[in-house]
Amino acid sequence: MSEIICQWLNVELGLSKRVEPKCFAKEFSTGYLIGEVLHKYQLQDDFDQFSQSRAAISKLNNFTRIEPTLHLLGIHFDQNVAQDIISEQHGAATRLLYQMYIALQRKKKAGLTGVAMETMRPAASAKLQSIGTELYRERLKMIVPRQTNVNLQKVTEQFDIKAKEMSEKLDKIHNDELNKLQKVQEELRLQDIEKLRRARRRQTEIMARIQAAIVQIPKPPPNRTLKAIEAQKMLKKKKEAEGVYRELERFETTIKRNGSSSSISPTTRTSTLQRLRSTVSIGTALLKLDSSDDYVKKIQKRLEEDTVAREQREKRRRRILMEQLTAHGAQEEALREDQLINRLMRQSQQERRIAVQLMHIRHEKGVLKQNRIFREKQYEEKREKEFQEALDREAAIQRQAKLDCEEQVRKVQELHDMIAAERAEARYKKHYLICQEVTDKIVDLATKTGEYRELTNR
Repeated sequence: MSEIICQWLNVELGLSKRVEPKCFAKEFSTGYLIGEVLHKYQLQDDFDQFSQSRAAISKLNNFTRIEPTLHLLGIHFDQNVAQDIISEQHGAATRLLYQMYIALQRKKKAGLTGVAMETMRPAASAKLQSIGTELYRERLKMIVPRQTNVNLQKVTEQFDIKAKEMSEKLDKIHNDELNKLQKVQEELRLQDIEKLRRARRRQTEIMARIQAAIVQIPKPPPNRTLKAIEAQKMLKKKKEAEGVYRELERFETTIKRNGSSSSISPTTRTSTLQRLRSTVSIGTALLKLDSSDDYVKKIQKRLEEDTVAREQREKRRRRILMEQLTAHGAQEEALREDQLINRLMRQSQQERRIAVQLMHIRHEKGVLKQNRIFREKQYEEKREKEFQEALDREAAIQRQAKLDCEEQVRKVQELHDMIAAERAEARYKKHYLICQEVTDKIVDLATKTGEYRELTNR
């Protein structure tokens, strides 16, 4: 069907613009080509007032002028069909052209002209058609948007597209900034990790140097230790004491053996004293032979006192040595603690610097987060404001459409009331004329009857 219509338009009629089946809706949306088709069949006398512009006022002018001609051909055409063609609805222009093709071919076969078709149409239908045309024009004016609104809509769409592009650019820039910031943070983190590794490596080297610098005091041999020396002294004392005890027992045995005699030879006494003097080392003290028991006791007591004094001296010396060793150990421990404190202080300073850097990064992260939240709030408020403005515009358009619809209904109602009043008045006049004619005939009949009576003497 589309190929037949294209051949009819391009070959038979030879329109000023070649049309294709794919572009029916766009080419016939202005109404200019429809008027040209009607003009080719000599049905559109005012074709010179048509316009090829796509402005709203031009479309309104073209479709207002072709409406009576289409109704003359018997084609159903109202504001809904016109709106579908103007809005380039798929198939609307094709259906109208098919109906025009059939009607014009029928007219061509009948050999009728536009004037003949207008003359053959009843007066009542012509009058009703004129009223319908006026209604069609009013409704079409309401349906077809004004050119200013169309231009404003286009400008709004352009600005919406630009706003969308700007928003996408801003989002892209923001994403790039976030990526750069993340890269910087990652580099800083890697630098901090590298610094920590270097600090640990340096700390390990320092600890290794400290361990290497520690003087290892060799342990003395077993026979040179304090305990070994004391054990040797105790063994020596024990041997001396045993020798003294043996000498004393020998002396007592000698005294008992010689106790029966009243006198002791000088040679025996001298040898005994020499042995005692060499054994116990009591100097040149004189021993009395008659007080040998007291002398032995004194020697034993003196030996015991020397042993106790010697033990006390050893204890004091041991205590002094232990105090010196303890003081030396405390001094080494204090030096070791100082070195450890210095190393820990260096580590704590590095940790403080790292903590300050981390706090600074955390602060920057918080600031970025707050800025992002504030920006999101601004975007949200802007979107809500735009949405509210769109709702307000939609509500205003709906209110205006409602007012226009009410105005149209009122006009239609007024037109309906006017037509009903005209019909009632015409009916009244018709009845009045019929009654007047009947009354006139009755009066004429009565008058004729009186005249005939007078002529015929009743």
